[in-house]
Amino acid sequence: MTTLADVISVMDRLYNPAWAESWDAVGLVTGDPEQEVRRVLFAVDPMREVVDEAIGGGFDLLVTHHPLLLRGVNSVATTTPKGRVINDLIRGGVALHVCHTNADNANPGVSDALAAAIGLRETRPLKAMPADPMDKVVVFVPVEETQAMLDALAKAGAGQIGDYERAAWSGVGEGTFRPLEGANPTIGSVGEIEVVPENRIEMILPRRKRRAVVEALIAAHSYEEPAYDIYELAQQPSERGGGRIGVLAEPLPLADFGRLVAESLPRTEHGVRVSGDLDRMIGTVAVVGGAGDSEFDRVRSAGVDAYLTADLRHHPATEARAYGDPALVDVAHWASEWPWLADAERLLLAGLAAQGSTVDTHISTLCTDAWTLRI
Repeated sequence: MTTLADVISVMDRLYNPAWAESWDAVGLVTGDPEQEVRRVLFAVDPMREVVDEAIGGGFDLLVTHHPLLLRGVNSVATTTPKGRVINDLIRGGVALHVCHTNADNANPGVSDALAAAIGLRETRPLKAMPADPMDKVVVFVPVEETQAMLDALAKAGAGQIGDYERAAWSGVGEGTFRPLEGANPTIGSVGEIEVVPENRIEMILPRRKRRAVVEALIAAHSYEEPAYDIYELAQQPSERGGGRIGVLAEPLPLADFGRLVAESLPRTEHGVRVSGDLDRMIGTVAVVGGAGDSEFDRVRSAGVDAYLTADLRHHPATEARAYGDPALVDVAHWASEWPWLADAERLLLAGLAAQGSTVDTHISTLCTDAWTLRI
């Protein structure tokens, strides 16, 4: 049996709640972690019609990108639209789980799916999040203890670099010391200067594992007082973060690029709006799934040819035009984020398969964009 807790465990690894913005509301909204999950529905919005689709279709879990309760409420009585949704989800036995800005900042995340939909290559974050804080441990050990120390530090979490583990640097030198009264030296005698061939070992580690690594170092070292240092490393940008920058397989005139976007995303009444010289060639593109006019300065600094996003307002757009770069392509908010659903579905199924379980999944095709007619 696959439980809701099993599914949420995978989702939280893919879209860690810690990656969400401070103002956001992500995670489990309704549901019992111990309940069985057989069918999962993915959708952008927890709108009334989507909730009806989940209940009517016999789904046990609804995963949405947008929160149902972004702001605090004092009541979920059925006297309000959201209150009725909450009550209907509970009565229908449908859990609701939200992956919002934690999915925006994930790698792969919402903007990765948008970039892939239009064929962007060599993508990187537009607004990179800092990588996890890292330390470097340096320890001096008798040469013959080198391999045992490397094993101990690696087991505690040091020495992981990309797809490599137990990665370290070492170099031979001389350690010298004089044991004082009260010491119990492993090598040498009290009051006598001792010189020992030692290896200097260096390994990096996540800062959160510092305590475990130091404890392993002390336990593995033969000396009464091991000599070691911990250095806090400068924080680097990660591959996570909002938006993506990439290149098209072949440059296109802006008008053709706009048509490519329209063909690559689901149709909405909003359509695709293009701003700029329609004949200019577009090679590099920045994308932000969802509302993106707050990122104009960062996009401009990136020097891209075009910016694809949603919800562009008049004044930020006209100010961007005044600078001349980049060209703008504006799509419906819902359409810009809908491609992520297929990624989330695929990655959830892979994560569950690795745990030896599976569920039936479905992507909602109901268009929940706010605009229903363009005249």
